Amino acid sequence: MSDRSTAPIRVGIVGASPNGSWAAATHLPALAQLPEFRITAVATTNAASAAAAAAHTGARHAFTDAAELAAHPQVDLVVATVKSPGHAAVVRAALAAGKHIMCEWPMGADTAEAAELAAAAVSAGVVHSVVLQGHHSPSVNFVRDLLAAGRIGAVAAVTLVAAGDPFGGNVIHDNLAWTLDSTKGTNLLTIMAGHVFGTLEHLVGTFAEVSAVLATLHDKVTVLETGQVITNQQPGQLAVAGRLTGGAVAAVTVHGGHADAPDGFHIHIRGTEGTLTITPVQPAMFLHWADWHVRLHDNRGVVSELQVPDEYRPPLTLPAGPIAHVAGNYRETAAAIAEGRPARPDFITGLRQRRLLDAIVRASETGVRQQVSTL
Repeated sequence: MSDRSTAPIRVGIVGASPNGSWAAATHLPALAQLPEFRITAVATTNAASAAAAAAHTGARHAFTDAAELAAHPQVDLVVATVKSPGHAAVVRAALAAGKHIMCEWPMGADTAEAAELAAAAVSAGVVHSVVLQGHHSPSVNFVRDLLAAGRIGAVAAVTLVAAGDPFGGNVIHDNLAWTLDSTKGTNLLTIMAGHVFGTLEHLVGTFAEVSAVLATLHDKVTVLETGQVITNQQPGQLAVAGRLTGGAVAAVTVHGGHADAPDGFHIHIRGTEGTLTITPVQPAMFLHWADWHVRLHDNRGVVSELQVPDEYRPPLTLPAGPIAHVAGNYRETAAAIAEGRPARPDFITGLRQRRLLDAIVRASETGVRQQVSTL
């Protein structure tokens, strides 16, 4: 696309319904802040909703088929924002058309599918990006740089407690009842823990080995709006103990429930020269969305409140939350396209996260510590 290096990147969004969709809540307002992109095509499951999406976004082209959208000559970047069971079909359509692809997490229904998609994306020679939002958090990247600079010395231990709602409770909202089916691949482990571990590995480094308990506490779940009782096949609580490749020990708990957890998350990073304590600035917000309140305790007993410098924040008028971090994903994708390099994170990173989740499942099922596969 070198001949279009100064023109807006033309975006086709699959799953762009303007009513209640993830795209409407995050991708569309993010793109509205980014002049380097223009939405030229949308696709939804039926013609009426596709036409409504086109009218809402100003897109010239509306489709009911992802392959038709991907093949259109006025689409440079295909974005998969449909429910997770449909991600792979959109990715395959984009790659078959030779288009750049951005895929919401999780990438593929399982690790085998993620590996297939990653290999195909590399072979296609396009930019491929997975939406792990924590990678584009100003707070996360500020703390990551602090650690890399040795601000607390060598990291020795990490403790993280994070909310996994709205998954894992004894009740669930009607619009999420479909996730109780284990064949859909959407649950506390794949979605919430996936984002937790994606953020944590970006922050402190990758896991080398894990032990785990992954528990399903409710075999029946009640739908809040209807009172219907549904059989539940999904895990609701997770505890992981592991060792990072750098040698540090990590303990991670992702606790499920249907209601917002009041504290959102808490991170404690112990180093040889000090300790970082991290909590959300905004209550009840996930760690990959929130601004972080960062406190440094050094080994001399001095306590400092650390502010995220403005240089970490993009020049966008967006509040903290998923819209801002999705916008960060788009900006990184644009830079990767312009510079002819891989996006960060790309499908290889997404595959790595899938393999970590597999190791967690094996550790829980066997009771035996598992090595985490490297790529």
